[in-house]
Amino acid sequence: MKDHYLKPIFEPSSVAVIGASERESSVGEQVLRNIREGGFTGEIYPVNPKHKTVQGLKCYSSLNDIDHPVDLVVFAIPSKHIPKVMRECSQHGVRGAIVLSAGFSEVGKHGEVLQNEIVDTAKTFNIPLIGPNCLGIIRPRVGLNTTFAKSTARKGHVALVAQSGAFCTALLDWADSEGYGFSAVASLGATADIGFGDVLDYLSVDPDTHSILLYVEGISDARSFISGLRVAARLKPVIVVKSGRNEIGSRAAVSHTAALVGNDMVFDAAIRRAGAVRVITVAQLFSAAQTLASGTRVEGPRLAIVTNGGGPGVMAADRIADLQLPLAELSKDSVDKLSKVLPEHWSHSDPVDILGDADAVRYEEASRIVLADKNVDGLLVLLTPQGMTDPAACAQGVIRAARKSTKPVLACWMGEKLVEKGRHLLSKAGIPQFRSPEAGVDAFGYLAGYRRSQKALLQTPPPLTRLREPDVEGARMIIENAFDERRYTLSNTESKAVLKAFRIPVSPSVNVNSAADALIAAENLGLPVAMKINSSDITHKSDAGGVRLNIREPRTVRTAFREMMNSVALHSPEASIQGVTIEPMLDHPHAREVMIGIVQDPVFGPVISFGTGGTAVEIFADNQVALPPLNEYLSKQLIEGTRLSTFLKKFRNLPEANMPELIKVLQRISEIACELPEINELDINPLLVDENGVMVVDARIVVKEPSTTTSHYGHMSIHPYPAELESIWQLPDGTNVTIRPIRPEDATNEQSFIKNMSAESKYFRFMQSLEQLTPVMLARFTQIDYDREMAFIAEINGGTADARIIAVVRYVSNPDHHSCEFALVVSDEFQRKGIGRHLMQRLMTVAHNRGLEVMEGEVLSTNSKMLKLLDRIGFRTVHSTEEPEVVQVRRHL
Repeated sequence: MKDHYLKPIFEPSSVAVIGASERESSVGEQVLRNIREGGFTGEIYPVNPKHKTVQGLKCYSSLNDIDHPVDLVVFAIPSKHIPKVMRECSQHGVRGAIVLSAGFSEVGKHGEVLQNEIVDTAKTFNIPLIGPNCLGIIRPRVGLNTTFAKSTARKGHVALVAQSGAFCTALLDWADSEGYGFSAVASLGATADIGFGDVLDYLSVDPDTHSILLYVEGISDARSFISGLRVAARLKPVIVVKSGRNEIGSRAAVSHTAALVGNDMVFDAAIRRAGAVRVITVAQLFSAAQTLASGTRVEGPRLAIVTNGGGPGVMAADRIADLQLPLAELSKDSVDKLSKVLPEHWSHSDPVDILGDADAVRYEEASRIVLADKNVDGLLVLLTPQGMTDPAACAQGVIRAARKSTKPVLACWMGEKLVEKGRHLLSKAGIPQFRSPEAGVDAFGYLAGYRRSQKALLQTPPPLTRLREPDVEGARMIIENAFDERRYTLSNTESKAVLKAFRIPVSPSVNVNSAADALIAAENLGLPVAMKINSSDITHKSDAGGVRLNIREPRTVRTAFREMMNSVALHSPEASIQGVTIEPMLDHPHAREVMIGIVQDPVFGPVISFGTGGTAVEIFADNQVALPPLNEYLSKQLIEGTRLSTFLKKFRNLPEANMPELIKVLQRISEIACELPEINELDINPLLVDENGVMVVDARIVVKEPSTTTSHYGHMSIHPYPAELESIWQLPDGTNVTIRPIRPEDATNEQSFIKNMSAESKYFRFMQSLEQLTPVMLARFTQIDYDREMAFIAEINGGTADARIIAVVRYVSNPDHHSCEFALVVSDEFQRKGIGRHLMQRLMTVAHNRGLEVMEGEVLSTNSKMLKLLDRIGFRTVHSTEEPEVVQVRRHL
């Protein structure tokens, strides 16, 4: 297999420093010194035309004067000179570049021109470029430090990736004093070429990296960022901290949804969907990394507390509430068991206060009983060193209880000298211990958040649900009519028609332009009715006097029409009025008012919002957001993230709302977000939800001209599961074979498929002896990013308990975005039946349709059947690789 394209940057065999210097405190001097003193064992080439030697090393006047291969070039010279040297890099076969220098796009138009020039050279000659305006790269294992930071980094298993060089230098200094180490440190600067997604992709398969820390200031390429983050997060914990949390988007909002959805809410939703965990502070960043890298995992979010002090227990319970985690409710059986082993005055609830005179036996028994409770997913044990307390003995009691349970146990031994031995015992036993109750709860919160995010990561919804097919073309024609009239806000009637095209129930409405027509419409619809001003220029109709409800008398209809028209004209004289909309008054005594919407985030594209509806939505501000596409699970998660979710359940005289129908509406809104990139903003407010179903009362859609992207789902940051690529094919004997893109739930069948292959077939596929796929390989193969890779499985008995994979074919796009690498494997008993040829032709068609121009791969020279197949479908041998037993093949698509 090929090395990762970023290996020359993180593990080069040789480094050239352009601008190497002996001038103290200069960037060129510090970088060269760091490389020399860091223990780098490769070749080092200082480049500076003013010197013969620098820091005791031979110095070269230019890159072209170096008569040896150079893997990595580090630039520490003024920006105006870098384009010329980048062209020399292309001639010299350089494999990676780091531009530390500033003076590019951040200084204006001239700098932007320079930046575009060096990036164009880098992309043309496949030279991955870090920066510009960055701190550099540190790779402790190979002794590489290409930064100009004064601090160094110890060896460790946590990778740090950040845009800010200043943040990296401060964090390196802090981490060194606290004893933290790193597997890699990457300061990316302007991310003009290599961004978060590329580095995350590299670190995801780096064996030295067990967890990844990200410091994010802003995202320029959402699709690449989400893609790389999902790849990394499915293999190891990724923890994210972002600056600018309280910034609200400056876009002019003409809908409730846009006013409620801020940039940080969307970023938070993206992180959750990608399987990562977000924290707020730097201290939490390392705490989360340690907790998650320990391997401790939870099956649910319910945390129980055992404490010998009421105050710390309440502090922990308060923090649980802050994090919106459920405090575990102990079963009656557990309460009865605890009452038998605890003093009479114990708390009889969670937090379990075992009182200040608790000894080791009491701690052990209470912990054992609580851990055995089915309503408990994890336990936090607190101790304050009171007069009768033996902290070390109590720690031993907790350790004994923890060993008998598979649930996570966390501890907080509060104090310092008196509890030092107890803390040591807990750490030695592998029980995470913290210095405050809040820190312990936070740690459990990371575990619960990681579980929730990982479950979200496994969701691969298609763009369209399995429900009744929507009339996408009809909806698009309504929008095109508005474009023809040079309008960008649809009327309430038009908006409802779009929703109806996607099978969302809407209340009937009629537009009228006179009092007489209003009366006719009211009689036809049936009194009582509601009357609303029809104007695309007025967002809040009630504020303008443009709403009348529960009109029961015919004569009142005409009076209301005249009064509304006058009131609105007085309140909003510049608004264009298209008359009045008449709607029936809906009789839903048990209905809750819900708001659902779509808003376009400038970075992540379409975002779906859900929350409390009605006229006071901005006051309640109870909404959550999610990135489409949504399925049933993700829709439920979106609902459960709001305070409204509690009100949707049975409450006093209100029956439980019809949740299946509400979830269907969210999935339909997801379809709209996927299929109609013209939607800029969408408001449904209110959507009435009761025990019988749902009904849209009012809707508003703002549209925009579609972008020029050629990709069907190019406007989205997460590519939907490509259900349109599913098909049925027949073997010569008449056996039906399902051909479809792979999904995460195929992991078990994929593992069985590989295990049942012959040793020869496995060797041909993986070019090494292999019994079965490792967990990392299995995740990598089944949890794919449909945007930059594709994998088809051929399956017999699909959709049944006897489903079986008989072949897999896949491609992964190369960094140049023009070529891809393929792999094919067919079960031994199904070879020579045409399945391999069919799958390869299918794969090539998809790759071609997605703009890829070249497909290439490596085949063992002894794999004659594969080489013959590839020859028949147009592949040609390019050359043998450095390994004579491996042949490289290629086909232009």
